[in-house]
Amino acid sequence: MSAMALVLAIDGGGSKTACAVARDGAILAEFSAGPSNLVRISLEEARKALLEAMHGACQAAGVSLSELNAVCAGLAGVGHDLIRDKAEEILRSELKCPFEVIGDMEIAFDGAFMGGPGLVVIAGTGSIAYGRNERQDSARAGGWGSVISDEGSGYWIGRRAVSLCLRAIDTGQTTSLVHHILNAWHFAMRDDLVAFCNSQPPPNFAELFPVVLETALAGDTVAQELLTDAGSELAKLAKIVVRKLWPVRVVVQVALAGGVFQNSAVIRQVFENSLRSERPDVRVRMSAVKPLRGALYRAEKLATADPR
Repeated sequence: MSAMALVLAIDGGGSKTACAVARDGAILAEFSAGPSNLVRISLEEARKALLEAMHGACQAAGVSLSELNAVCAGLAGVGHDLIRDKAEEILRSELKCPFEVIGDMEIAFDGAFMGGPGLVVIAGTGSIAYGRNERQDSARAGGWGSVISDEGSGYWIGRRAVSLCLRAIDTGQTTSLVHHILNAWHFAMRDDLVAFCNSQPPPNFAELFPVVLETALAGDTVAQELLTDAGSELAKLAKIVVRKLWPVRVVVQVALAGGVFQNSAVIRQVFENSLRSERPDVRVRMSAVKPLRGALYRAEKLATADPR
């Protein structure tokens, strides 16, 4: 790292944009703003969140953007070239230092393994499994967007909860999840909920994840089964990556990241049981991964490669 390197890290997703400023590995300040996932929100909304987070963190640290030596932004959705180009355009308009824009799964990975081999499974608003083996080969599974993928994520759980509630109404099954979802979104009637869920753009179904958690803890079997299904779906993503990168049985370190894992012991346990049923050699870390730590690690490497 360059002498007294000053770096900035960004972790931008579908729920929030977290930012940290560090000097020589010591965090000076952190700041959070709204979501910055360009797949789900407009360019202007993402720009506003990114700039608010960057300026807020720098102001809290008592520095300016012009003093930075390097920036690493780990953002959801930038696996698509067009999305990455838009994100780079936003940062280029504000920064004079070297910067890189990479996927949020990559900073979560580096936050867990600091360049070493392993597998990280992220379950927040969206979901993805990303791994890198001892030969530096990488692979991913999932994370293709809320409409067609993101299995086991907060968004998937919320959308599935509404579907299960409507099926329960159709079949006469009893579940308190219906009442709790209507209350959470301030609707009195089922038809209002249906119209809202089918609106364009669709609602943020991830908002219902806490509702499902509460309902499951209260003993509702529909909600409990939904959490179990989420754990199984996340394990499927992990299994795909393990098979690709470690076809022969060896010890594989698996780290978990994201609010879904952090807030649901049931999902964590189902995930581990399912994955270990196929690969008993895996070692799952239940402690939360800090993606910002990975982004700082990458920014520090960038400062070393491009000293100012």
